[in-house]
Amino acid sequence: MKKKQAEIKQRKASKKQAEAKEESEEEMETVSFMEEEAVVEGEVEEQSEEEESEEEEEVEKMPLFTDANEEMESKISLIPRDSDDEDDDDFELPDDEPELDDDDEDDDESEEDSDEDAGEKTMEDDDADDDVQINVSEVDHFVLPSGQEIELEKTQPPSLDIVKERMEKVMWILAQFSRNPDPTKKRKEYKAVLKHDLCTYYSYNEFLMGEFYELFKLEELRQFLDANETQRPMTIRTNTLKTKRRQLAQNLIARGVNLDPLEKWSKVGLVVYDSPVAIGATTEYLAGHYMLQGASSFTPVMALAPQPGERILDMCAAPGGKTTYIAQLMKNTGMIFANDVNKKRLDAVKANVHRLGVSNTVISNYDARSFPAVIGNFSRVLLDAPCSGTGVISKDPSVKMNKDETDLNRCSHLQKELILAAIDSCDAKSKNGGYIVYCTCSIMVEENEDVVDYALKKRNVKLVPTGLEGFGVDGFTKYRHHRFHPSLKLTKRYYPHIHNMDGFYVAKFKKFSNTIPVSKNSKVEEADVEEFTTTAPKKRRRCEHLDTNAQALPT
Repeated sequence: MKKKQAEIKQRKASKKQAEAKEESEEEMETVSFMEEEAVVEGEVEEQSEEEESEEEEEVEKMPLFTDANEEMESKISLIPRDSDDEDDDDFELPDDEPELDDDDEDDDESEEDSDEDAGEKTMEDDDADDDVQINVSEVDHFVLPSGQEIELEKTQPPSLDIVKERMEKVMWILAQFSRNPDPTKKRKEYKAVLKHDLCTYYSYNEFLMGEFYELFKLEELRQFLDANETQRPMTIRTNTLKTKRRQLAQNLIARGVNLDPLEKWSKVGLVVYDSPVAIGATTEYLAGHYMLQGASSFTPVMALAPQPGERILDMCAAPGGKTTYIAQLMKNTGMIFANDVNKKRLDAVKANVHRLGVSNTVISNYDARSFPAVIGNFSRVLLDAPCSGTGVISKDPSVKMNKDETDLNRCSHLQKELILAAIDSCDAKSKNGGYIVYCTCSIMVEENEDVVDYALKKRNVKLVPTGLEGFGVDGFTKYRHHRFHPSLKLTKRYYPHIHNMDGFYVAKFKKFSNTIPVSKNSKVEEADVEEFTTTAPKKRRRCEHLDTNAQALPT
């Protein structure tokens, strides 16, 4: 009997076990179905999915009940089963261990979420700290080369990649130097290394690089040097004496030339990007329909603004681009004197004048400094003075190494003599004239603002707007220890890295009296013409000259 009862109990237990398994499978199917819906609706979180997958693995790994586990089986069968509870079939809870409530589970989940958020914040903080440490480490690990290493580099230049990397690091350090100074090194030591690296990388001499370093900020200096390594766009000027810009553009496009109109400030310029034939050998060029001319060379003629019927002097006319532009603005009326000291260069002026159909021009070969004694009383005078050529380095890279302080002083001295001759050649009593335009293809202050300031002190002239407002950078009124006349802000500067054309300087004078002011120390000043007129040691003496000139000016 006992055996039969045991068998009956065992059968019942096995049936209950089978029923429990079936119920658990049904519940697992419903749970998986609910999970799929929750995933579709976006209600199930990633953490719960991972926990449920682990619970499924534990269910599959649960051992089958044997005869030795009958007591535990009977206890499990007596536990009340709730159809809504998903965790009853997955976990074995002993009698002495309480079940977990839903509130406790929610608390655990919230704690885990907070731990994850805190972990993410700490990770972000660690990344930020790492970035700061990387930047600091770069500065800390950078060591300036010693004097011996620099001298060795002159004989055995390092790789340009190494020079460029060091140059960028030094520029970064100098930009941050005021906020994060290096206690072991001075700013001038970093500057010396940077100048040396710039000279090595861009192939400049030390004098010229030092001048550019004082003229530009660090970032702008880099842009200027990079701009000098590329050619400026090719530009042509339409000759309105023979054609119109629209017709010329159509004819060149028909020949396969890729071009566009120049900026809005010019009505005759065209930019040529590509041409299947040489742009200086087309039928239109030979017929004189256009002139190959840089965009920056348009600006002084536009500032001069010649009027029909006037008498104009172009003191340094070769190769004739500005002269022919003046002629077309005057519509071939009046009279133009095209002068140049170099007789060989006048051949180009003759050829361009004939090709473009200019008929109001006289070509002369005189030293412009003596021109007032030869002929004068011009309505307007244009002086494109000889200069160092620091604005056209992209055309003539030899300037990088050939120009030094001696060349700069020589050019400045010649320019001061020429500008006085130009002013003396102009007639202040001209009906609509009395204007002088001074221009150079240089960006050096010694050849531009210093020369203009000198002319203001030596002659009865004043600066007037160039008519190019809104285009160009204003001239300097302060540079290093020099202080120029406030009206020099009316002059205009053009840079290759800003305006994408050759570096240029343009100043426009208005002559209001033909008398030449005379001071007691005029002979001394003429002897010192090659020196800066506003240097600090001579400040008191120059102020006395200014007072004398002011008394000589008409009221």
